[in-house]
Amino acid sequence: MKKILIILCLLTSSMAMAQKSEGIVTYVRKEYWVKIASRLTFLSQEQKDRMAQITKNWDDNNKGTKMKLAFSPNESRYTYNSDEPEEGGYSWRKYDYILYRNFEKDKKNDIIEMLGKTYIVDDSLHTPVWKIGNQIKEVAGYICMKAETEDPIKKQKITAWFAQDIPVPAGPERINGLPGLILELNVNDGDVIIEAIGVAFRPLTPDDLKLPKTKGKKITDADYDKVISQYISEQMTAHQNPYWEIRY
Repeated sequence: MKKILIILCLLTSSMAMAQKSEGIVTYVRKEYWVKIASRLTFLSQEQKDRMAQITKNWDDNNKGTKMKLAFSPNESRYTYNSDEPEEGGYSWRKYDYILYRNFEKDKKNDIIEMLGKTYIVDDSLHTPVWKIGNQIKEVAGYICMKAETEDPIKKQKITAWFAQDIPVPAGPERINGLPGLILELNVNDGDVIIEAIGVAFRPLTPDDLKLPKTKGKKITDADYDKVISQYISEQMTAHQNPYWEIRY
């Protein structure tokens, strides 16, 4: 009888763990253009002040864009939440942005539409070099730990808040590789914030992780980084904000 009770306890614990490692996260992604514009080195202070006046109203009324992440211990898929209008009634065509990760096979497959083309990034996973701190805070009802890394291409500081209670290495955008699900990303001290507003645990269906059949240019991570780096350099030289056309 004692052995049976031990087995039942282990099964119950295993089932509870499984229930907390598979589901859907809803995020809100907000861009703060006053802060982004202030980093454009080709602008004079007068131009930055003028830009701040123009973009402040956008920031003040920013409802954000809803994104969703389907996650399990082995896979994840991140994309826009839906094609429905955002809060406030505004709607516009969203460029393709679908990020698939297979942690078991160490593979990624991203469909990213930008600069008039669709790119299919097919490569192995590249985990950022993380520095995990001892700060904690609550995000979407979960206690999260802080971790930091840097985007070497865009020269951006990335701060992530991850929940060890959800033991999956997935996260929003193109960020992953922590010992817990990333529930918040902060890019460059608040230029862009992607924050979870809800976590729903449930078994995933094949549709949750499905990638659409898409025509596009197949490239590696290194190729993608080169496209981004070259475009940023060209736009900055031309005194144009590169982030009107590519994701910040």
